[in-house]
Amino acid sequence: MRGGGDWTLMELICFLKEYLASPKFVGGVAPSSHRLAELITEAAGVREAGVVLEFGPGTGVFTEVIARKLRPDALFLAIEISEEFVRQTRERCLNVEVIHDSAANACRHLAAHGLDACDCIVSGLPFAIFGADLQDELLNAAYHALRPGGVFVTFTYFFSPWTPRGLRFQRRLHGRFPKTEKTPIIWRNLFPAFAYRCIKETETA
Repeated sequence: MRGGGDWTLMELICFLKEYLASPKFVGGVAPSSHRLAELITEAAGVREAGVVLEFGPGTGVFTEVIARKLRPDALFLAIEISEEFVRQTRERCLNVEVIHDSAANACRHLAAHGLDACDCIVSGLPFAIFGADLQDELLNAAYHALRPGGVFVTFTYFFSPWTPRGLRFQRRLHGRFPKTEKTPIIWRNLFPAFAYRCIKETETA
């Protein structure tokens, strides 16, 4: 049985358990909707990308959509710190490499594949609830993992920019990625959400 957010009852139970166990690292009480997944993957340009990273796949909602849209020759790595979410995403997306680690180590995992950068990053991490140090650590990881001209997309709930941590994240995001824009709000999501689409500036001579 699927709920209003496109998730099954078992997915919702798992998500709630992880939220209650680690509320500082799981930013919602339910998985994202497929409408949000479609928005964020299109904003990232995963169809054209040769190398894609996902930060914090959770139960695999974004992961599933990314895998469906990928080029046949593309490399896709999903990095998740929760052991339970790793298990769920691996079961849901059998052909995706899901790595049990912090997204802060993204460059290390690219290097393990002989790469020094990716084309785009899709993030499901709840940046707006993280402390300043963790926000900086993960934003730095995203910046250094992207090639010049690469795209970083992360979503947040519509009310987050009015919270102290959400406002701080917005300032830090613009500090790393001056070329940042907001997508329209997806209202049919628990809670309504939008995405930041950020482009890493190309290097100048």
